[in-house]
Amino acid sequence: MSPGVVEQYQTKDFKSDLKPIWCPGCGDFGVLQAMYRALANIGRPPHEIAFVSGIGCSSRIPGYTTAYGFNSVHGRALPIAQGIKLANPDLLVLVAGGDGDGFSIGGGHVPHAIRRNMDLTYVVMDNQIYGLTKGQLSPTSPRGLKTVTSELGSFEEPVNPLLYVLAYGANFVAQGTPADMTGLAEVIEEAIRFPGFALVNVRSPCVTYGEEDQQIKAHRAHMKPLKSLGHNPEDRLAAMDLAQHYARELHTGVFYRSPSPPPTFDALARERQKERAGRGLPRERILDMFLQK
Repeated sequence: MSPGVVEQYQTKDFKSDLKPIWCPGCGDFGVLQAMYRALANIGRPPHEIAFVSGIGCSSRIPGYTTAYGFNSVHGRALPIAQGIKLANPDLLVLVAGGDGDGFSIGGGHVPHAIRRNMDLTYVVMDNQIYGLTKGQLSPTSPRGLKTVTSELGSFEEPVNPLLYVLAYGANFVAQGTPADMTGLAEVIEEAIRFPGFALVNVRSPCVTYGEEDQQIKAHRAHMKPLKSLGHNPEDRLAAMDLAQHYARELHTGVFYRSPSPPPTFDALARERQKERAGRGLPRERILDMFLQK
């Protein structure tokens, strides 16, 4: 390729030969297609991208792409993604997870990933149920929901993922649905381009165990794009006020985008590493000394 020429990518460039095996009608098909679109618009080649996932229906995402992929253990996708970003800051690192993976067993990692503010994009496929393990309550399941583990209905209030991450101090928070593919691809692309930790909560319906009023047809009828409401995404308090309605309203778009994002942890670490490299032994020499012992 000639110098200065930008290579153009299409969605097919990011599709692997593996055929997705989700249940027909699953919202995750739409999430995957939106990711392909966003990556094609970003214009980075697949070998410069890494996908990390945990366990759940969403964990299949890395295998359906031509990028590097790491299918980790349940709830541990975020710390592994942070390690990858530190080891190779030039990689575009995306994390794919579900509401159970991210806000139950992996919930303790979320605030630390936010405060560390590495340049990661975390896409959570929030179907408000444990789909892979046959329909148990998840952290975001609504109060009163009857499942195989709650025959009398859930006694617990659901986790509000939007309010959680906004209160933790996340600098980019958005929500989308496969019912609006164009809007979903746009918010994922915007999250990837944002310099720092970015979370996109995707209300991705489970057709097998999910409630009827949480399916794509219902989303299409009831979703409320934030742009149409005149929401200012630079106002964190306004974003938190809207986020309080997570259980009752389906707001889509960017809730909050910091107008002055702070430096990312990985960028600061890279600068510090350069400073140390100028004062001491090269990393390769240090490794050789260790191996000799």
